Amino acid sequence: MNSSMTQLLRRAAPALSLFAGLAATFAASGALATETTYPLTLQNCGRQITFSKTPERAVSLGQSTTEILYMLGLSKKVVGTAVWLGPVLKGYEEANAAVPRLADNDPSFESVIATKPDLVTVQFQWHVGPKGTVGSIAQFEDLGVPVYTSPSDCIGKDNSSGGDGVRAEAFSMDLIYEEIRDLARIFNVEDRGEQVVADLVAREQAARAKVAGATSKLSAVFWFSSATLAADPYVAGKNGAPGYIMKALGIKNVIDSDEEWPTVGWETIARANPSIIVTARMERRRYPADDIAVKTAFLQKDPVVSLMPAVKAGHVVEMDAQTMNPTIRTIDGIEVLADAIAKAGLSR
Repeated sequence: MNSSMTQLLRRAAPALSLFAGLAATFAASGALATETTYPLTLQNCGRQITFSKTPERAVSLGQSTTEILYMLGLSKKVVGTAVWLGPVLKGYEEANAAVPRLADNDPSFESVIATKPDLVTVQFQWHVGPKGTVGSIAQFEDLGVPVYTSPSDCIGKDNSSGGDGVRAEAFSMDLIYEEIRDLARIFNVEDRGEQVVADLVAREQAARAKVAGATSKLSAVFWFSSATLAADPYVAGKNGAPGYIMKALGIKNVIDSDEEWPTVGWETIARANPSIIVTARMERRRYPADDIAVKTAFLQKDPVVSLMPAVKAGHVVEMDAQTMNPTIRTIDGIEVLADAIAKAGLSR
């Protein structure tokens, strides 16, 4: 570089520095943020929904969808929630305490409408859908209330028979990222949505790296609950969120079923001899085995299950039940299982 060019760059440096500072200021203030253009029309679960403006009064039916709204900084626009399996995400306790809880499980249609919502978000179609326990989409739309359903509960999944449904295609976190981005567009906070997605992607990559290349010899079974301890347990099929967790870490699922939560006998599970048993921890008490203490006692005392190598070796991992549903917490599940594998020395 010649001397004249050097002098020119030196004279330009203050201006360049000022420009960089202004750009940073504008970015921090949101001046460069992506803005949603209304009316906004989205494709959601095989239908179109349109918003003429940013919703101001949202009711969220499903813990994961509620927590996504909180992560997007929208708690003050949530006027009611329902369908909870456990405590809210850490860091959002204060925000959640200010939001009315319509029900721990299924709210009534009337209680939802009484909040005067201009949007209802739904985690599971069995709450609002063709056979919804709360109501149908048509019921809400007849009153001018749009319904947004989590893509993770309709894309690649058949819910026509009711219950948990059957997945024809394996769940992917891309469906959760689609939900985050959709809700961010609906509420005009697209930049925040991209930040949330980027953080979740980075966390999954870090968890994968922790046990990379060392888990192909491992297998697992995920036990969610049991209607009674004498009945076959509800365990994770291959295409749900636990299937994604295991695939992310290179672990074989010993349950080969398209059903979300098939019932499989303990004798069959024992013959499959999983390296790891993952048990769901939740606050729900619909069934006795919802209680993690009941699960633990059963594993230790049942004459068949207590003899399984995974039980005898203590390779039983407790995991928040929300991570076993297709939710933002599925990333937590990957982290919990990766940490447990590393701690137990199973990754060597």
